[in-house]
Amino acid sequence: MTVTWEELGWERLAAGVGRRRLPGWDCTVGLVVGAGAALLIDAGSSLGEGARLRAEARRLAGHRVTHLALTHPHFDHVFGAAAFAGVEVYGAVGVDTVLAGGGAEALRAQAVADGLDPRRAGEAADALPPVPHQVCGEWTLDLGGGRQVLLADIGPGHTAHDLAVLVPGAPEVVFCGDLVEESGDPQAGPDAAPSHWPAALDRLLDLGGADARYVPGHGAVVDAAFVRAQRDALAARFGVSR
Repeated sequence: MTVTWEELGWERLAAGVGRRRLPGWDCTVGLVVGAGAALLIDAGSSLGEGARLRAEARRLAGHRVTHLALTHPHFDHVFGAAAFAGVEVYGAVGVDTVLAGGGAEALRAQAVADGLDPRRAGEAADALPPVPHQVCGEWTLDLGGGRQVLLADIGPGHTAHDLAVLVPGAPEVVFCGDLVEESGDPQAGPDAAPSHWPAALDRLLDLGGADARYVPGHGAVVDAAFVRAQRDALAARFGVSR
């Protein structure tokens, strides 16, 4: 039975493109549907949440998720990744080092500190998959049916490993991860690169252009003017000359 994006709690952004704001940390995930292939952008904050996203994405696409792009290595964006067994996983170059060994343990500890159930945090951290496809520069994915998606290593900024996803079309849609946040001030943790963040947003704006819809990691979809204003605010906040 065919369902609409809205019936499953998703926001349709363009033909075959949508996003979902998840409960808890208001983290955004995206979905891009091609012919026989589908790309999920980020995976939620737990294995259970990832499994729910996998089922919803299959209903919307009419076939399983085949590709997963991780915008950055924070638990609320990656802890559902192991629920997508058999998919091709992509991230910015170097991200695999953060998701393995001591890095996974640090993510588990941060998740528990932020309120995730310790058992669920441990399960997700232990099951984090490798990221065999690491993007340095840009990488074009062909999802079939004329649908191509561009993955771009935009960072460092919010983290050392920030990946953006551009979906060409009318309008173009750019999934920004936490390089852009609408529902609050951008969060700069110990793994952020504040002096590089404004330049990362310049690269993001060059990628999407003036008329794109920019999808932040948290909050409502914004336009280029919002991204420029947040770039300027970050430059002032961190004392970065423009």
